[in-house]
Amino acid sequence: MQTTRNSKPRVLVVDDHPMVREGIRSMLAGELDAWAEAGTGQEALQRLLDLKPDLVLLDVQLPDMDGLTVLQRIKTLSPTTSVLIVTMHDNPGYVQQAVKLGAAGYVLKGISRRELLAAVRAVCEGEAVIEPSLLKRLLGEVTAESGSRTASGDTPEPLTRVEREVLVRLTQGLTNREIAEQLRWSHGTVKKYVQRILEKLQVSDRTQAAVEAVRRGLVG
Repeated sequence: MQTTRNSKPRVLVVDDHPMVREGIRSMLAGELDAWAEAGTGQEALQRLLDLKPDLVLLDVQLPDMDGLTVLQRIKTLSPTTSVLIVTMHDNPGYVQQAVKLGAAGYVLKGISRRELLAAVRAVCEGEAVIEPSLLKRLLGEVTAESGSRTASGDTPEPLTRVEREVLVRLTQGLTNREIAEQLRWSHGTVKKYVQRILEKLQVSDRTQAAVEAVRRGLVG
């Protein structure tokens, strides 16, 4: 899902705690075009059909079904709807599963309003967002599993120095806007470099790019 710069997304928040749903709604005040809530997986799927949201904020633990199962069903019923996991479970394994099932991002409850707004805006612009601490742990596990790094020459098409600079920031969990601020580039320029990196590494999203970067020894 990618909304235009001036449009506001329709959002569905799925969490079994009413206070959490209200808290998220308060944090996103002014950012939404329409809003709906669900406290169970079944209710979420019904709200999905009613609201046709651009974005679903989804917990992975629900009273009637696993949140990742709900994610899978959401992507089946509405492939263009983006899903941002918002949970207390800081498990890299959940991150991998969520990304494989089509989640656009994974962040932890307790993040600040600024961080949540940045994640929502990034996802609405078509980016993938992973909690930096979880991404770091995930990449650490990839390094341990790999045992030894392969040479960067194994890459089908070598990355340029500038592309490597962008890739390093991808592995740090930075959004395109954050990368643009650091490098003093336009947002559009960063998007072009990210797309080029994905094509060269032969992956479909930023998380896979970060994993491949570690596997291939492209980042220190």
